[in-house]
Amino acid sequence: MSRPDIHLVDADHEIERQFRLVMRRLPGGVCIITAGQGEDITGMTVTSLTSLSASPPRLLVSINRQASSFAPIVRHRLFGVNILGSDQQALAERFSNGRLKGRERFEGTDWTHGASGVPLLQRSLAMIECQVEEIIERHSYGIIVGRLASMELSHRLSGLTYWNGQYVQIDHGADLDLLAEVSIPLAHVR
Repeated sequence: MSRPDIHLVDADHEIERQFRLVMRRLPGGVCIITAGQGEDITGMTVTSLTSLSASPPRLLVSINRQASSFAPIVRHRLFGVNILGSDQQALAERFSNGRLKGRERFEGTDWTHGASGVPLLQRSLAMIECQVEEIIERHSYGIIVGRLASMELSHRLSGLTYWNGQYVQIDHGADLDLLAEVSIPLAHVR
């Protein structure tokens, strides 16, 4: 049995670098968190979304408090979740582009205002409007607990994940070989 390639050192920055390498091994679903009201809107690409509870329906998202989306979420107590499909990598890249700010990220995209006024990206696998139930501030991040206000589910069955520093497109019907390449046992997807 081979030994893992992990070396603990005392320097905090080296431990943080190694921690990032470890966490890159965990595939994450790609979502865009949208926020704001009226013309003052923004959004960001995240892989830090997870379910907290099905009963009652709650989710968690972790956002850097310096991110442009954090302040509007705190101010309006609302946000949108847009789960991206396998064909939406360009959208994920657009909303993670640091040169684009606020409304610029939405230019040329198909979006609408939800019932709460929060922007939602059409053609997403799922669009969810959330009310902020709680924000837990830890270190440089805010862990946001969202109470589902509305949701819309697409009929498409594809997904966009982020793994080991790259986007991986998963289409259940066409990409079984790709799933095998990223070490997901095929017995679990058939």
